Amino acid sequence: MTRAVPRIRRLVVLPALALCLLLASCGLGTSGGFTRSGHLAGDLADIDLSGTSISVGSKSFTEQLVLGKIAVILLESAGADVSDLTGIPGSSSTRQALLSDQIQMMWEYNGTGWISYLGHSDPIADPQAQYEAVRDEDARLNNLVWLSPVPANNTYGFAMNASTAQRLGVTKFSELTSLDPSELTFCLESEFANRNDGFEPMARRYGLDPGSTQRMVMDTGAIYSATAEGVCNFGEIFTTDGRIQALDLTVLADDLHFLPNYNASPVLPREVYDRNPAAYDELFGAVSPLLTDQELIAMNAQVDVDGREPADVARDWLIGKGIITDG
Repeated sequence: MTRAVPRIRRLVVLPALALCLLLASCGLGTSGGFTRSGHLAGDLADIDLSGTSISVGSKSFTEQLVLGKIAVILLESAGADVSDLTGIPGSSSTRQALLSDQIQMMWEYNGTGWISYLGHSDPIADPQAQYEAVRDEDARLNNLVWLSPVPANNTYGFAMNASTAQRLGVTKFSELTSLDPSELTFCLESEFANRNDGFEPMARRYGLDPGSTQRMVMDTGAIYSATAEGVCNFGEIFTTDGRIQALDLTVLADDLHFLPNYNASPVLPREVYDRNPAAYDELFGAVSPLLTDQELIAMNAQVDVDGREPADVARDWLIGKGIITDG
């Protein structure tokens, strides 16, 4: 996925004037543009959002653009008048756009909500419990509705190339304690290497001595290439990045659930949701369960590796899953 940082860990609240300069109404060049919709199919065919106006936003990295376009096409196919404001730069400005009613819908990650927006330092290991905690607190404090999350978890992870995976025979992080210390070579980005909830605490949680590991710090993009080329045995990745598939990398399971959960949910202001609650529940209830790790990896790869437009990838996916028909 093309981005310098997958998500911010602390929210910086923008002053109203600065926010205005970032938002579409004040001239932001988002990645909106024309997006072809379709006709709702199957059990969704009778949903009618005619007369509903809604602005859909997203952050500017690949996965967010794909998810944002899925929402735009889905809502347009239901008859809504959708303003496409996908591609807002930065998590904090996107969040502020939602809170200030500049956008009325976005996909957000439960880990981002819990840590960056609501200010908690400790993630919750169970994905459902993490979702419910964010949903309930954001509803109470900010009157926002978090719909059910997708199964895909775009969190940190570690991956190996195919030959390393075959040679070492490990599939989960807890198995690294069985390896000779000479095999414990890691490619890391600087943030995760130095975070107080990053590599060293994770290694200790799994019974590894961080001092016995060999670590190379590099830019995020370089890590994928270095891992694929065998510069290190284990490279830090984001678990729904399209380069995992393109480079045939194998992701180690975080079997002790050390890393935060980053499952995305559709998020809307309460007053917007309450105008059409059944329609939003049914539309996103049909789409969200289908968005697994593998589905997002494949769609992200189509954008980042194959060079396709996020809107085209999103539309083809919705048609392929029988959510909409061409029209």
